[in-house]
Amino acid sequence: MTLHFLNPSRTYDPIRRSVSFWGHESTFEIVFHVEEDALKMMSPHVDDDETSLLHAFDANRVHIERVADNVYSRRRQSYHRLAASDF
Repeated sequence: MTLHFLNPSRTYDPIRRSVSFWGHESTFEIVFHVEEDALKMMSPHVDDDETSLLHAFDANRVHIERVADNVYSRRRQSYHRLAASDF
């Protein structure tokens, strides 16, 4: 099966210091968290606030989803934390 990103929503989690988003494979929901460091690597001038980090996620969403799909295809788990090294 293929991973789909049908839900465009994303949220910033200050405790995990990451942006969360969701993919789906059939009826299964897969949770992804992109670490702040990964977002800052893709958008070096991003600030540490929620709005800036969500904007960095939005600006790089296609790339992030591609990486998420690749990571998921190697480890089919319901939760993945994407670090800078994944990119």
